[in-house]
Amino acid sequence: MEQKTPRINPGGFRDLGPINWGLAKVISTAAGTSNAKLFSTLGRTGATFLGWLHYSGQLMPGGSLSRRDTEMIILRVAHLRACDYEQDHHRRLGAKAGLTPELQQRIKEGPEAAGWNDKERALLNAVDQILLTRGLEDAEWNELAKHYDERRLIEICLVITQYDGLATTIGVLQIGRDQF
Repeated sequence: MEQKTPRINPGGFRDLGPINWGLAKVISTAAGTSNAKLFSTLGRTGATFLGWLHYSGQLMPGGSLSRRDTEMIILRVAHLRACDYEQDHHRRLGAKAGLTPELQQRIKEGPEAAGWNDKERALLNAVDQILLTRGLEDAEWNELAKHYDERRLIEICLVITQYDGLATTIGVLQIGRDQF
């Protein structure tokens, strides 16, 4: 995919301030890059960045869903939203959560791909339907509810919409891909 010129360039120390700059550096190092452009761009928002980081961190990695399920959701959202930035990072994180390259390819193929168990298919169906319709039909909800408790059902909705919103932000701001 063609790299576009960022609408807002990633910030440095002066743009982010010492706290956000430090956080962006720590996150970049943990991600395996010298500058995770998402964080050094969003860090320009001041205290909003801290609130967003807290919320995001509560969902991933701090959520009650398994890391595997969370990464399945994120990779499906990233694929459906054609968000290379999210795909780049979460292919790596997904692998750490046990998602082999074959499973990651199947996530791209979607819930109709062969080999999913009922829980995985229900999860991917929910991602697709929520992204496509901004809702979830009773049949799909009931299937998902066979596999997840109330807390995790809520969290599934939050993870899907968080990463959908993030993909939108990345696209609108035209944040470039990181170098690993």
